[in-house]
Amino acid sequence: MPSPLPVRDGVGATRLHVPLTGSWPTVAAYMVERFFHLDSERLLERFDRGDIVRADGSPVPRDAPLGSVEFVWYYREPAVETRMPFEIEILHRDDHLVVVDKPHFLPTTPGGKFLQNSALVRLRNLLDNAELAPIHRLDRATAGLLMFSTRPATRGAYQLLFEKRQVQKVYEAVSELPGNGTLPAFPVVYRNNIDKLRGQVRVQVDDAKEPNSETLVELIRTDDRVVHTLLRPHSGKMHQLRVHLAALGIGILNDRFYPELQEDLPDDYDRPLQLLARELRFVDPISGQDRVFTTRRTLQEAPVSDA
Repeated sequence: MPSPLPVRDGVGATRLHVPLTGSWPTVAAYMVERFFHLDSERLLERFDRGDIVRADGSPVPRDAPLGSVEFVWYYREPAVETRMPFEIEILHRDDHLVVVDKPHFLPTTPGGKFLQNSALVRLRNLLDNAELAPIHRLDRATAGLLMFSTRPATRGAYQLLFEKRQVQKVYEAVSELPGNGTLPAFPVVYRNNIDKLRGQVRVQVDDAKEPNSETLVELIRTDDRVVHTLLRPHSGKMHQLRVHLAALGIGILNDRFYPELQEDLPDDYDRPLQLLARELRFVDPISGQDRVFTTRRTLQEAPVSDA
């Protein structure tokens, strides 16, 4: 469903589904309850200013009865953001595709308290392209290769590559050496069932179900404190690599979710998650060329090569 509002400062309008029936007399009353954490008078003033609109772009008045509109659009009004001290590096750009090196801590798309501090919004503003959209995603904590489509006409062809698992993805991770010094017998293929439940920050693992995720884990090197691994995921479940390494007893350094959920604290930029999207390989669906992209980033805790 297309938005009736244009992209503004790199950020698209938010769409909200409004119940057609319920105990709320008006659309505004529903939104006041739905967004109870916001100042109700400020929200009602947004109706009066015409900031909340229907699919045809017309304003929804404050007294619009519930059931008169099913979807509304509006621009979020986030608190002032302090710019994260990291930059995105563009590695490739053509008429259809932009490939970047995403830093740790920067989310792929806007969400929560992050709007301008997202890879998508920064790139839209930098390249002056409101049609830019991610083809896949990386966790906010993960650094490395991220691909964006520059135009809707060819976007589906690239998205289909990921849906059909025709993109070879390679990651690196650095984990703490287990206390007993015992490592898995590399290379190892790990599989399990991962499900993301609504409202939960961590995924749910169910070993009784048929596996729906798979990762090949290979050893790069170790030293007396860490183990450096190469990861080749066959599937792309949320948090898959973090879950699989934790299950193998080599949870990723600085992971605040796995194996144990830690206290939600402000980001510590000196302690990024030691996970990096290192390489992407695929046959370009538009040009037919073999594409290989490699990150220029490294993991700060990786052991130094003897070479």
